[in-house]
Amino acid sequence: MENKPKDTFNPDRTSAAETEEELIETAAMAPVMKQAVQAYREIIASDEFQRLERIRADARRNEAAALGNARREERALWEGVVADKDAALADKDAEIERLRALLEEKTKGHI
Repeated sequence: MENKPKDTFNPDRTSAAETEEELIETAAMAPVMKQAVQAYREIIASDEFQRLERIRADARRNEAAALGNARREERALWEGVVADKDAALADKDAEIERLRALLEEKTKGHI
């Protein structure tokens, strides 16, 4: 890539600007860039832009809350399923113990 003189407009420098100062420095070299920076500042300062940013922020928070609620609901559902299975297993264990005791009682008399 060829090096362009610093006092001419270089689109590569514009896209590589990482700070507002670098962008302003680049804008000083091209009137259209200066106009673009000014338009950007006017837009972000506008009430409409601020309103839209609040809506976006609210939407992000609402989405995060909805995801959190969905996770809690799903967890509660699965905890219920696990509790039901645990209860069923406890019933089976109790039945096995009852049958084991009955078998032991019946076999004691035949030995």
